Amino acid sequence: MDNQDGPTSADKDCPICGGIGLLHQDLPIDHPDFGKLVVCSCRQSKILLSKQRNLIRSSNLDAFQEMTFDTFSAKGHVGLAEYQIRSLENALIQAKSFADTQKGWILLVGNYGCGKTHLAAAIANEVVARGIPTFFLTVPDLLDWLRFAYSNPDTSFEERFEEIRNVDLLVLDDLGTQNSTAWAQEKLFQILNHRYIHNLPVVITTNVDLESIEGRVRSRLKDSAIVTRCDITAPDYRDSMSDRSQGELTTLHYHNERTFGTFSLRKDERLEASALKTLDAAFKAAQKFSENPQGWLLMVGPHGCGKTHLAAAIGNYRVGLGDNPIFKTVPDLLDHLRGTFSPSSPISYDKLFNQIRDTNLLILVNLDIQSATPWAKEKLYQLFDHRYYAKLPTVITTTAMMEEIDPRIRSRFLDGRLCKTSVIAAPAYRVK
Repeated sequence: MDNQDGPTSADKDCPICGGIGLLHQDLPIDHPDFGKLVVCSCRQSKILLSKQRNLIRSSNLDAFQEMTFDTFSAKGHVGLAEYQIRSLENALIQAKSFADTQKGWILLVGNYGCGKTHLAAAIANEVVARGIPTFFLTVPDLLDWLRFAYSNPDTSFEERFEEIRNVDLLVLDDLGTQNSTAWAQEKLFQILNHRYIHNLPVVITTNVDLESIEGRVRSRLKDSAIVTRCDITAPDYRDSMSDRSQGELTTLHYHNERTFGTFSLRKDERLEASALKTLDAAFKAAQKFSENPQGWLLMVGPHGCGKTHLAAAIGNYRVGLGDNPIFKTVPDLLDHLRGTFSPSSPISYDKLFNQIRDTNLLILVNLDIQSATPWAKEKLYQLFDHRYYAKLPTVITTTAMMEEIDPRIRSRFLDGRLCKTSVIAAPAYRVK
């Protein structure tokens, strides 16, 4: 009998079971289930929540939980042409329909930042919320996972490969940005061909012309009997005139309302005094950092507690003083780096990476890299290591526990001479 405090424990104040978590059924003595114990609803809800969290983690969606249909703007930003808005609205309708049915494939085509990844993640989040196993991976990450399985003692390549081929829903982001070796092309074709033959649902996003994709995969993507294609003609929704000196790396326009003045310290909510204290301390630490950016500021807390708002407030404050910081989510940052591998990329990998690592102020949101590929972990370590020794001002937000972060990066965060840490213990903001 489990009455310990944990993810599957009972509610100690439950009026139904009294905190035991199990109930006797009110049945006749001759009923075959007479005398059997059943799980109380208070414990069932915790079990379901625990299962959902495990699904989110195993689906690789930790860093994309805020990308839902509700947070997707079908209007894009101000100044879009009518045909661009229509393409966004159509893509949203098709994505919602696919999430409801999970029939066939959906292919989202468009330039960087047009909303493809957001819609793909929204589909995945919707499906996972229903308890359906899902994998959300960029194509380069997928191939990295497979390569890593060769040297992973915990799983074989064959097990990992079969798991990906047969998962209930497979979401592949950024098809066409992978390093197209013969091995990579063959593995990708084998996965997609298997799912094509067995009519297993797939979501794919790409920013390249289909003619540049390997012929066998291209022929599957052109089968309109199975594949619903959505072309999104909108430009990068994160781009704005004030951001363009940093190209696609600065996305503060999307967060221009997140300032210190609009931040709520939540004193009107019934929160624990200790939680309010951590929120106030983080607010003051962010204000102090914004006035004189030195060293690093690490903000840790659950999704929706205000970390991103404070990080954006720092960036907006510095922009108001004439600075031009780079503000980016970690998944987006890695996507931009991978994008330079494409033959059509206007910038080289080295130039982009050096621009990021040497910027005067770097603000990275959602450092949730427990399931990141070896390539992603290595690039992030190189980035942090350079800024650590150069003592370049950096702001990082994460939901991860310290022990979940790459030990090499963690050692930099634990250096109190450079890095100040604010832990926010407040729960997610309630939507009013």
